[in-house]
Amino acid sequence: MIVSMKVVGIGQCALDHLFALDSFPALDTKKEVLEWTISGGGPVATALVSLSRLGIACDFHGIIGDDESGSKIAESLRSENININGLLIRPQSNSQVAFIAVEKKRGRRTIFWKRPSSGPLSPHELPDDFLDNADFLLVDGLMAEASIYAARKAKEKNIPVMLDAGRVREGMVELARLCDYVVSSEEFAKELFRDDKLFHPEKAVIDMKSFGPKAVTITLGERGCITAAGDEHFYTPAFKVEVVDTTGAGDVFHGGYIYGLLQKWDIKDVVRFAAAFAGLKCRKLGGRAGIPDLDEVKKLMNHNY
Repeated sequence: MIVSMKVVGIGQCALDHLFALDSFPALDTKKEVLEWTISGGGPVATALVSLSRLGIACDFHGIIGDDESGSKIAESLRSENININGLLIRPQSNSQVAFIAVEKKRGRRTIFWKRPSSGPLSPHELPDDFLDNADFLLVDGLMAEASIYAARKAKEKNIPVMLDAGRVREGMVELARLCDYVVSSEEFAKELFRDDKLFHPEKAVIDMKSFGPKAVTITLGERGCITAAGDEHFYTPAFKVEVVDTTGAGDVFHGGYIYGLLQKWDIKDVVRFAAAFAGLKCRKLGGRAGIPDLDEVKKLMNHNY
């Protein structure tokens, strides 16, 4: 296990309220929930939690409000041994929250969310030493100016950068061109190439690779993922697990991907590890409760070799 490496993350954090149902109700009716839980969430924040559980030191930079949700978000990171000195509290503002309905039998979910009421993190709010001793930078592009600034600083220091590309936002293509690795949702890829009548993952991943990253991976849910690296592209199937909730699976995938890169594994092994890591997460309700330990991931991978 790597204990001396450090990953810096800049991006979104939230408080998730999750409730499980046996099925989604009809409109204008009542429905009793089977299970209810509250968990810290957000793409970069959850990816760092997954890395921290694998023994990687992590620093998080983002924003919260001075509300109860903000306090719970901060504690959810602090309790996972993540350095939150870069988590800024905006006065008289609300933190990002989400309400997530999960259909337990199928693992399908519907997300209702509200963005924070204050402005995003800006470049001048990042301390001069935010990349000191960093081995990797993860950004989600939600705070475009700060993410682009940080990626440029990382390039100057030869620190590899990954973009968690969840949705197409302003500045995302510019940011992708600054990154060594882009891991994209299928939704992002479809939005980016929306002029195409039919979505072709093989074409999309190659087109995204032309932006300049060393590797690009598009996640396709239960269909696995496709990766372009070097002069080749390849599919990685999803691992079969008993799915309860897919919330946070993509975030955990990013964490596993970075872990494999820090281990200097071959890219095919990196992606396979990330797929197993993310798949096992789906066994429990919430984005973090099901994050597996290293032995569990290795066991699943060996069983499905």
